[in-house]
Amino acid sequence: MQQFTWVTGMVLKQTPIGEYDRRICLLTKENGKISAFARGARRPGNALQASTIPFTFGKFKLFAGRDSYSIAEADIENYFSELKTDYIGAYYGMYFCEIADYYTRENNDDREMLKLLYQSFRALCSSAIPNELVQAVFELKAIAVNGEYPGPPTDRVLEDSTIYAMNYIATSPVEKLYTFTVKDSVLRQLRQVAEEYRRHFMDRDFKSLEILKTL
Repeated sequence: MQQFTWVTGMVLKQTPIGEYDRRICLLTKENGKISAFARGARRPGNALQASTIPFTFGKFKLFAGRDSYSIAEADIENYFSELKTDYIGAYYGMYFCEIADYYTRENNDDREMLKLLYQSFRALCSSAIPNELVQAVFELKAIAVNGEYPGPPTDRVLEDSTIYAMNYIATSPVEKLYTFTVKDSVLRQLRQVAEEYRRHFMDRDFKSLEILKTL
């Protein structure tokens, strides 16, 4: 008899398998990052078709096979449809998913990264905060969540507002991250530091970021 379990998570990426199936990478609250098969998900009209594309957040009913999970059904809370019709916003979303994929592991406690991803997607869908600020906040907080954040750099002069913003990002709960805006000069400094820290702490290039730089 198959044993089913429900997990809460977000689809980071999907890969076509065979003619109609799909394999997804799912960041979950309960089991960290896992892979799961969605049988027939690419078949028109299949119940899992919309539930297994990137950015989708909700509850997924899984059963474990010998080597992997399979998805039996899904109860989706947010498709983040705004990003799927916003070309630039979609690439920001893909970039954030790439970073989450880079940092997370199976059976890790990755709840903070999942919360950060969800709140950052909400911020991308809001017109109140510029995407460039969302990116800088996400990068710095991802480094902090992973326990690597070194604090503001001491080898240059930063505006007091930049130092305050960096300390706020590092120490605030994820739910309160996207509650501020900054002037242009502070945003420039935040973006510069975030890029330097990303290059130092993340030893890989991100395809979506390279595309973003051309847009």
